[in-house]
Amino acid sequence: MRLILICLAALLVLIQYPLWLGKGGWLRVWDLDKQVAAAQKKNDELKARNAKQNSEVRDLKTGTGALEERARYELGMIKENEIFIQVLESNGKPLKSQNPPASSARQ
Repeated sequence: MRLILICLAALLVLIQYPLWLGKGGWLRVWDLDKQVAAAQKKNDELKARNAKQNSEVRDLKTGTGALEERARYELGMIKENEIFIQVLESNGKPLKSQNPPASSARQ
């Protein structure tokens, strides 16, 4: 009787091994689920970034406001008859909350 119980316990363990640790086991499935969730999160972030970039491209193609803003902050351009004022912190560096133009070139 004792030998039969040992054999049945051994068979139970052998049957459970592939279920938990095998190629399609629960641990592998759990790990793959985590990987899928991480990939979906990254895809959502990339979709949001793409939507933002598409919106920016649309703004640059159709309107002049976005184009003017880029010219001001990236190229340092100002309009005619405008005065450029740069606000500095006490240590002499430009404020971080604003991106003042690097130069005051005129359009």
